[in-house]
Amino acid sequence: MAENCCYKDVLPFSAMVAVECTNVVLNILFKAASLRGLSYYAFNVYSYALSTLLLLPLAFIIFLRTTELPTFKLSVLYRILLLGVLGSVAQVCGYKGIEYSSATLASAISNLTPAFTFILALIFRMEKLGLRSSSTQAKIMGTIVSISGAMVVVLYEGPAVIETSFQLPSLSVHFPLSSSLSNWVIVGLLLAVEYLLFSMWYIVQTQVMRIYPSELIVVFLYNLCATVISAPVSLLVDKNLSGWRLRPGIALVAIVYSGFASAFSNIVHTWGLHLKGPLYISIFRPLSIAIAAAIGVIFLGDALYLGSVVGAIIISVRNTGRLYSKEAEEEEMSEDCDFGSLGSSSYGKTPLLQRNEAEDM
Repeated sequence: MAENCCYKDVLPFSAMVAVECTNVVLNILFKAASLRGLSYYAFNVYSYALSTLLLLPLAFIIFLRTTELPTFKLSVLYRILLLGVLGSVAQVCGYKGIEYSSATLASAISNLTPAFTFILALIFRMEKLGLRSSSTQAKIMGTIVSISGAMVVVLYEGPAVIETSFQLPSLSVHFPLSSSLSNWVIVGLLLAVEYLLFSMWYIVQTQVMRIYPSELIVVFLYNLCATVISAPVSLLVDKNLSGWRLRPGIALVAIVYSGFASAFSNIVHTWGLHLKGPLYISIFRPLSIAIAAAIGVIFLGDALYLGSVVGAIIISVRNTGRLYSKEAEEEEMSEDCDFGSLGSSSYGKTPLLQRNEAEDM
């Protein structure tokens, strides 16, 4: 019983927190590398290519040793190709946004991910909307508070709560609304599009895992497809070859780290989607803003502003509501076996993405 609880609760929680930490460090390293001339198109392609090479031997071993996997059909490949498109476009939008802002702002906008995921789950009928259900009410309130928290962090900076004696301004760029409103809006839109696409990625990946439940093989194929898709498009769009050159320094460190970090985060997210569902994965995204703020203050010399503190408090309230909704949902599921949820194995309605699942199996 204790081992089962550890596998289903403690291990996923620890893994998701670790993923958010690695992603924040990755964003900071990319910011430093982009300031030294590395193209965000090149960074995206190199990251996917390195992740593919790292996962190739593991996926090959799993494929040879596993005999219980279903037949790999073209319908699964089509979904993985869609994942490659969603992932590569999301990464380009995210890296472009970070290039003109900071890792802290990107982490703040990621607070919208649970809201996007919940709304998409309703659209694709993966979540049952029962307004009288306490868990549904908590999710709706969490969605509203999630958007509010992101808006507070983005639109309100406030006075400095903690000022450091040193500062590395090159790694932390701010766009005051009064001086550069257009840049601020463009960056915000790019980052919002990134997390909207990632929410769609969670939804599609959940369906892929239901059809072909092998995390390593699916993640390897996803990175391979993303590499094949992003490489020619990036070379056509970004013809400045100087931004593609690899030199010893922070750019090379960022690319190598991104390969390992991307492979790790994709595997953990895919495993978590298979085990818990998209909503569970998405609720950990807002943790990145606290991690980014802490790293910025401790290691980069960034000041901690009141807006970040207020936003963090709002995020904490939202996460508390989400945990409450999870507990209420489990209680309702024990009383009503027909209650549908993203983390359950049965739904109140057949999801749109599963209409052809019988044929795929």
